Amino acid sequence: MNEAPLSYGTLGIAALLVVANAALSLRLQLGVGRSLLIAGARTAVQLLFVGLVLRTVFALGSPWLVSAVLLAMLASAAWETMSRQQRRFAGHWGYSVGAGTIAVATLPVTALAIALLHPVPWYDPRFAVPMFGIILGNAMSGISVTLNSFNTAVVREQRAIEARLALGATRDEALGGVRAAALRSGIIPVINQMSAAGIITLPGMMTGQVLAGMSPFDAAKYQIFVLFLLAGATGFGAAFAVLLATRRATDARHRLRLDRFA
Repeated sequence: MNEAPLSYGTLGIAALLVVANAALSLRLQLGVGRSLLIAGARTAVQLLFVGLVLRTVFALGSPWLVSAVLLAMLASAAWETMSRQQRRFAGHWGYSVGAGTIAVATLPVTALAIALLHPVPWYDPRFAVPMFGIILGNAMSGISVTLNSFNTAVVREQRAIEARLALGATRDEALGGVRAAALRSGIIPVINQMSAAGIITLPGMMTGQVLAGMSPFDAAKYQIFVLFLLAGATGFGAAFAVLLATRRATDARHRLRLDRFA
């Protein structure tokens, strides 16, 4: 396989696929053409910029620089989680709920990966940054979907929830069905990802390692390891998110507090 870096011309040809989809959206009046073009441009700019930054981080190998990169990634993920919600908590809670649950889900699971694979040094940026990134991305997606489903359902089912509370149900009982549905919506994607791995699709990490020359069998073992980490982070994060959201959506007297939503 040719290991030479991709040329900008090659990337440009691949980008024509996005342009073609945008043109198709315009022709069919789908209304997503502009979003496709913006997303494509953001992808190119963000990834090339990150590539330049990580090249410097990898070269320096400073644990403080690695920590700063991870914190920046975590802060960005929390912002994305907040921005994806149709109904979110007002004030700093809109950001804090996402940031707290993502941190609780991502940091311990990344620490577990470091402890099990013990890279040398333990903060090796070539291991810590990609591993943290893939766990963070999946946890963010699961948590954002869970919070969006929970908050939207609470507002939509206000009368039914308040009726159950008026009949003596606790907030956990009154919101039990909403929480379960939100959790399912957040966890199902990672279940589908694990179910399809190897049969329907070759996951990204395994594909990358095979293209880099690793034995497909060894690459499969690494991919299994990563998928288990992703499942754990997503499940823990989504569960913690709905528990925290339940407390914020109600008060100590088990009353529904829609005034706390933006």
